[in-house]
Amino acid sequence: MSNQEDPEKALETMDEDSGEAGNVTAQLMRNPQVLAALQGRLDGMVGSPSGYIESLPKVVKRRIKALKNLQLKATNIEAAFYEEVHALECKYHKLYVPLYEQRNTIIGGDYEPTDAECEFTLDDEISQEMEDKAKIGDGDAKLHDMDENTKGIPEFWLTVCKNVDLLSEMIQEHDEPILKHLRDIKVNFAESPMGFTLEFHFSPNEHFTNTVLTKEYFMKCKPDEREPFTFEGPEIYKCKGCTIDWQKGKNITLKTIKKKQKHKSRGSTRTITKTVQNDSFFNFFSPPAVPDDPDADVDEEVQAQLTADFEIGHYIRERIVPRAVLYFTGEALEEDDYDDEEEEEEDGEEGSDDDMDDEEDPDFDPKKVKGPKGKGGDPQECKQQ
Repeated sequence: MSNQEDPEKALETMDEDSGEAGNVTAQLMRNPQVLAALQGRLDGMVGSPSGYIESLPKVVKRRIKALKNLQLKATNIEAAFYEEVHALECKYHKLYVPLYEQRNTIIGGDYEPTDAECEFTLDDEISQEMEDKAKIGDGDAKLHDMDENTKGIPEFWLTVCKNVDLLSEMIQEHDEPILKHLRDIKVNFAESPMGFTLEFHFSPNEHFTNTVLTKEYFMKCKPDEREPFTFEGPEIYKCKGCTIDWQKGKNITLKTIKKKQKHKSRGSTRTITKTVQNDSFFNFFSPPAVPDDPDADVDEEVQAQLTADFEIGHYIRERIVPRAVLYFTGEALEEDDYDDEEEEEEDGEEGSDDDMDDEEDPDFDPKKVKGPKGKGGDPQECKQQ
């Protein structure tokens, strides 16, 4: 679709041809004009006051205020509920920690599991498909320059990060040699004030002297005093990175560019050098600053960066750290897509001939019709600003 096309017509075409392969939809959804038109349509679905409330007599409006007072009490109870949920999460996280530590010893090669620990048994009720997923073949050791003396699981966390779209989009080629030194990702929960810290542990390397890089996320779980009914649960409102102590000449988050300048009157030229920010995974540890004043205006671009940052931090905490091995093998990614496939099959049962035609097409790739990876669906996930 060209940029000159009417985005509303494009949306209408999407509505009419909803049975076509999802790769077409994916292309359309990457077009900013289509996204803007879709957002406008979604905003229109919210609705607006019908005018009925304004026409009611005072005695009825008085009762409505009583209902809103009840709603406010319910909102405060909801906030207390989420605070207890967070406290419970903190409590159970302590039970997970020994398992994560044991996982780390195996990954790092500090502990060799016994034969019994390596025997992965499944209940008879689990499908053959899941059993096949769980089996790990002998593989080609020569391909990765490994042998029987290889310790642990090399490049475990780098592979995890590259398998998750949210993180792989951040990783540049010059990041990978450093991320090969990533030994562990840990989460530390804070109960009061509410929040959590991500810890990225590195083995000694030639790029920086830090052994741990941290990212701290601050959360709030209280309804806004002026707009209490906007409350939807715990909310990340700020994050704080850390200083990376780069070795001289090894800071990959910066690059030097040369620029020619021409003198207006003399016509002579000179070359100047300028240091600018370079795309890198490690920019994750230098998030934009958030004003302490909650009423202060935040630039739209900065707000977009913060929103993406909050989503990434929450996903690492909620999904990647607890299920790291399943992201390493790719099983978690397949499971994320499984619900989408079920929905497509249900649509097909309603008589969509287009879906059947796609499945019969030898060039049909079902991966192209899946939704984006890396989107959590937990009912108690915190809201990103």
